[in-house]
Amino acid sequence: MAEDSKTESPQESRIPLPAGYRQGIITAITVLLGFSLLFVRYWDFELPGAWSISSTTAAIFMTVAITLQIVALWRSLQIKDDDVIEYNKTLRWFLVSTIVLLVGLAIAGLSFSQVIKF
Repeated sequence: MAEDSKTESPQESRIPLPAGYRQGIITAITVLLGFSLLFVRYWDFELPGAWSISSTTAAIFMTVAITLQIVALWRSLQIKDDDVIEYNKTLRWFLVSTIVLLVGLAIAGLSFSQVIKF
């Protein structure tokens, strides 16, 4: 019985998030995801002109960013994401998706202004 009191169950070692953190990250992810989807719609389907390697590269980066954002959103909607450790993993997914998005946007902007051509 003494050994049972020394071992912690996973539920006891769990550190819950403060109120509002999950709602905040879900909102941030959905706003960025909405922007990304609208930008890709414009970039891929409505922008006139021929595709180049740089514009294709930008589209690939944007697609990867959207995929990472969806993964981050899925993780943030899980019940286990109310734990600080899981929440930090979700934040890392979101950070990576944001960095990939920014790289894609930079390539898209440079490609559109014809600064880079490859």
